[in-house]
Amino acid sequence: MEAAITILALFLVAFVALGVYATVKAVGAAKRGVDRTITQARRTVEDTTLRAKSFGQTGVAGELAQLRLALRTSMRATQDALHAGAAEDASLAESVALFRRLSEHGLELDDELKRLEREPDRATVAGLLPKLRERTQRITHSAESLRWAARDRARQFADDDLDALNAQIDIEAGALRHWTVEDPSQTSGAGAPASTPGQGPGTDWPEPAASADPSAGTSGTAEQAWSGPAREESPQAITAPDPRLRTTYPWQKSTRPETTN
Repeated sequence: MEAAITILALFLVAFVALGVYATVKAVGAAKRGVDRTITQARRTVEDTTLRAKSFGQTGVAGELAQLRLALRTSMRATQDALHAGAAEDASLAESVALFRRLSEHGLELDDELKRLEREPDRATVAGLLPKLRERTQRITHSAESLRWAARDRARQFADDDLDALNAQIDIEAGALRHWTVEDPSQTSGAGAPASTPGQGPGTDWPEPAASADPSAGTSGTAEQAWSGPAREESPQAITAPDPRLRTTYPWQKSTRPETTN
């Protein structure tokens, strides 16, 4: 009895622990989702504000807004491209690591530009703009290099796969149209001149038999080779000799005509 109670208590504790763990995981996932939504909303508001400042303001404030907007747009596009490519191509892991290092410099520059937007000394900020512009261009250029390299790599893989697929489809299409394939022997025979009988490919004529008569010429041998088996001579009809054409001799008596009494 005590053993059964102990087993039930253990099951109850296991179920409670499992429920607590599931609740914590669900709360953590919901919190991360809320944080992600808030971050995206804040980012959208900042981008919209920067875009409005870059078009609506002139001077130092407008140029700072343009630099921040260009930096954030380039870094975000590169991040999305690398993360999307790394999910399918493990070779981009090194590129992702390099982008993380580049992102540190980008975030540092973005924070500096954001502080300078609230700087009241516009003359000092105007003197810093050339260096800030150069840093922004270097960071965006590196980000664009990584982004376009990843896109070119993905495009090359897609082209190679498409070429292989086209080759397989051509082979399959040719196999399905097998009745349209010409016979190689017919194709070669169409372009070659017509051969004489007995000398064409695939013809095996018997060799002519040696003549027993040495005086027989080549014409007889050729006739035996081309005429095939000898034909039996048909018997000739016997015709009676014409009496008028018969030769007469002096010792023969002439035939007397018959008389009728």
